[in-house]
Amino acid sequence: MTLEEAIARFEAEREKIWMESPPDVTDLGKGIVPRNTGARGQYLSTIIFAEGEARTYADEMLWGIIRVCEDTDADLKTLQAIIDQIIGYKAAFFDFVSLPSAAEMGRLYVDASKLCTTTEDLARLSHAALGYANRLHMWVDYILPWGLGAAFRKQKTA
Repeated sequence: MTLEEAIARFEAEREKIWMESPPDVTDLGKGIVPRNTGARGQYLSTIIFAEGEARTYADEMLWGIIRVCEDTDADLKTLQAIIDQIIGYKAAFFDFVSLPSAAEMGRLYVDASKLCTTTEDLARLSHAALGYANRLHMWVDYILPWGLGAAFRKQKTA
């Protein structure tokens, strides 16, 4: 796969999930957890972990890489090594929380980052990946049962 093909894949996947949730996210929201993650037979913790990983992937990791590429003179090889370690881990964790489509896209980002020859290339790739990751995060956030928070009201203090 070329860098341009990887960027096109991220854009296509973003469009694919723009109005319809990825099937694995929908399944997770229904309690279908192929990896059987979640303590004591529940899957709420799995959704919470999936939401946290999706949020940090988009808001912290990809956005941070873009900012470093565009605002500094960072070394490309160092950025690629960091991506391999950190985003590679996130991809594995997406698989662990039963989101194999997100895991696949994370691995694509890691592999495509190695094809970049400039930080400008890496920024373009990261922008495309961020578009996908933001939409993924929106769908994972959607399945989080926010209403459960009513059972955990803060105590009033003096």
